[in-house]
Amino acid sequence: MSRLTINERPLAFDMDPQTPLLWALRDGANLTGTKYGCGAGDCGACMVLVDGEALPSCLITLAEAEGRVVTTIEGLSPDRSHPVQQALVAEQAIQCGFCTPGIAIAAAALLARNADPSPEDIKAAVPNLCRCGVYPRLVRAIQRAGRVIRQLETISAAPAPGLTPGDAAAAVPAMKAP
Repeated sequence: MSRLTINERPLAFDMDPQTPLLWALRDGANLTGTKYGCGAGDCGACMVLVDGEALPSCLITLAEAEGRVVTTIEGLSPDRSHPVQQALVAEQAIQCGFCTPGIAIAAAALLARNADPSPEDIKAAVPNLCRCGVYPRLVRAIQRAGRVIRQLETISAAPAPGLTPGDAAAAVPAMKAP
């Protein structure tokens, strides 16, 4: 039995330990936001966070995920309020939506370690394939999300007297498309 934490919930899988994490998530946990694309780790459709690092879940077995913390698109922000999710919508960087969960995961991992990425940083850290070809909008969306994250970090670091960090985050205006 493989045990790991998925979206902040401890789960145990009674599946072959060599089962790819992708299929454990989709078939065993009914978390279908993680998509099957190529099965070779090249397309990024199955990207999840494993201990905070964006990895293709088609290449990780349940045995390799044992004891680790996994975050899927469903766990990134259940109400879709994560700055990356909001920015993807605001910049109209979503077409068919198939690749979007993997892109959002890869972008969130990048912004967690670098909230001010250059276009080159984004291209290196978000290798996901998008058949719709929205790459320029993806770069803008990820940079937009980075600006929001930096603003939230600034507000959280030095809240006004009587203002909690949670109040400060709620005070950030909603993003709107230009």
